[in-house]
Amino acid sequence: MKKTLLLLLIIPAISNAQFKDILAKAKEKINTVTNSNSSLDIAAGLKEALNKGVSEQVFKLTATDGFYKNEAVKIVMPEELAKLDKTLRKMGMSKLADEGILVLNRAAEDAVKEATPIFVTAIKNITITDAKSILLGNDNAATVYLQSATTTSLYAKFNPVVQQSIGKVGADVIWANIIKQYNTMPFVAKVNPDLTDYVTQKALDGVFKMITVEEKNIRTDINARTSNVLKKVFALQDKK
Repeated sequence: MKKTLLLLLIIPAISNAQFKDILAKAKEKINTVTNSNSSLDIAAGLKEALNKGVSEQVFKLTATDGFYKNEAVKIVMPEELAKLDKTLRKMGMSKLADEGILVLNRAAEDAVKEATPIFVTAIKNITITDAKSILLGNDNAATVYLQSATTTSLYAKFNPVVQQSIGKVGADVIWANIIKQYNTMPFVAKVNPDLTDYVTQKALDGVFKMITVEEKNIRTDINARTSNVLKKVFALQDKK
């Protein structure tokens, strides 16, 4: 009895208010841990979705005809050369015009092989804050993020590869012939397009267009969520 009284004197009484405060702090700590885990899941899910887009869609572009036979990204004559295309075909040189378009696409297919390492680095650097806003964003929010994070690096990487590829696939010779023949025609404005820049820009457009396709697929089609992480994370998006 004396021991019990002594303990009561040593341990101060906890009021209801203090007890509630302790419970509130414990609950807050549990929520913090839960939210932290949820945030990590979101970041992991977004990274997996983007990696899936790169591996399944960008890789397709590197194959022969990856650009040329994909109407969504096929590179056609530059707008400034639309008249050139029509003129060549009217003059019975459709084969030359078609060959000119083909080699531009071949150069793009070659260049895109350089993209994957740059994407991998950008995807690794997605923060938890970025991931949350991306998840609740538009159908192409992840692609837009990736585009803003990689375009400068990709252009710098693509441009010299495109220039080299243009020579490798014979586009420089073919286009020199096209432009020479066109510029000798009467009553036409002389042209001298920067084909390297044009193909580089179009290759970038094609890459991000195809990543958008995969992202939208994952966001809108439950069957495209091929892992537990994708299913869990994008289920949160479905509830937004």
